[in-house]
Amino acid sequence: MLDVTALLVAAVVLAVTAVVVSRRWRLWREIDKLPGELAIPLMGNMYRVLFLAREDAIAHFDRETKKYWPIHRSWLGPIPEVHISKPEHLEKVLASSELITKADSYSFLHPWLGDGLLTSTGPKWHSRRKLITPAFHFSILDNFVEVFAEKAEVLVNLLKTKADGKSFDIYPYITRCALDIICETAMGTSIDAQHNTESDYVAAVYNIAELTIRRVMSPWLLSDFVFRLSPTGKKFYRQLNVLHGFTRKVIQQKKQSRKNRKAGEKETQFDDLGRKRRVAFLDMLLLETEDGKKLTDQDLQEEVDTFMFEGHDTTTVGMSWVLILLGHHPDVQEKVYAELKDIFHDDPKRSPTMQDLQNMKYLEMVIKESLRLYPSVPFIARRATQDIQIAGYNIPESTTLTLHIYHAHRDPDHWPEPERFDPDRFLPDRVQGRHPFAYVPFSGGPRNCIGQKFAVLEEKTVLSYILRNFRVETVEKLKDLKLIGELVLRPFKGVIVKLTPR
Repeated sequence: MLDVTALLVAAVVLAVTAVVVSRRWRLWREIDKLPGELAIPLMGNMYRVLFLAREDAIAHFDRETKKYWPIHRSWLGPIPEVHISKPEHLEKVLASSELITKADSYSFLHPWLGDGLLTSTGPKWHSRRKLITPAFHFSILDNFVEVFAEKAEVLVNLLKTKADGKSFDIYPYITRCALDIICETAMGTSIDAQHNTESDYVAAVYNIAELTIRRVMSPWLLSDFVFRLSPTGKKFYRQLNVLHGFTRKVIQQKKQSRKNRKAGEKETQFDDLGRKRRVAFLDMLLLETEDGKKLTDQDLQEEVDTFMFEGHDTTTVGMSWVLILLGHHPDVQEKVYAELKDIFHDDPKRSPTMQDLQNMKYLEMVIKESLRLYPSVPFIARRATQDIQIAGYNIPESTTLTLHIYHAHRDPDHWPEPERFDPDRFLPDRVQGRHPFAYVPFSGGPRNCIGQKFAVLEEKTVLSYILRNFRVETVEKLKDLKLIGELVLRPFKGVIVKLTPR
């Protein structure tokens, strides 16, 4: 009897092994039909990037993409990746309602973001997307403009102390302003990052991103077990406790506040700083929960942390690249200033209204052209959940699809003189007829960025304050800038500028 059982077990093991080997063989065979650099056993193509300096990685990927344009493959050890750069090919992935699963590389964000809108998939993602979409309605965004303006005024006052003709890195100033904005709009609480630069929460936001990047760039830290035992992992989880602890505290305070109001207690309409209370993203999620769409505290934390993550670094680099490009193109900067002077002719110092922001047509074109050249997120990745045909190649299920937004935005078939900065590309008559996936700084299709209107309004507000008050000069030449494209695309040495008061 034991012999028969052993034979059956062995047969099952052999059958399963045969299926796995067959699938892997098919995967390898199909992937290796694509062009790409020589891959070696076990390492794949990692030998080409393992010892690259951080500031040289983007240039390396740029050369490789151009060499094998418009599609090529690489191997991250035993894991195949297919790199896609043409808008027509991006459309096949981004427009699909089936290919919505993020690649395995996003798993490194799970300890921080859980299964929030960025990292979830399937029915959970669909239900969350449907639940959260109303939070970005125009009327809600209109209420946020006041927050944008308040934080931008603080930024300008701080920058006035630096407008002495000397060069400095403006990036930390912008990122703290963006952090103030996202914290108040997401959670309805103020951390005053622009003044409290040494607070535990502000430090944790910066550190957690840096530690995540360090892990992604260190193959020996990819294992969860090894990472938790490493000094990097221990520091990561200490910082994570600070972030999650802060979010949980705010959630409990908000829930208690709503409970008090339901119990008939009078809730003051002003916050601890004497300002009128505003509706934040978290308030709207709690309201949805009360309407029967149950979200646990863990669900609330995931979505608030996701909003904090996605709405902080991305807008910072978006605004930074606009300032860099305007510093290199003073003629364009003066056109933006002329538009702002016209809009604020009645009172140059007043806060912008939603109508003012909508009237900033040329500034919006500048922002769009900046995002074309330097998209905040240069690459995104999906996992093929089914076979897909792209550029005549059969790409098997389970392959990682790396979508090069950076290179799609520089495709000469869609963008004449693609390296040239030209905001007029976004004049209405020139936009008409352009391929819908030739410009996707906020991704595209069903998984596009839910907060893109929020981001553009924030950038318009903050940039309009800076450009009304200062003339911006960029110190380093564009051709000399080295880029880092880890979580976001930013200059390696910061954003070095000189400011002159207007």
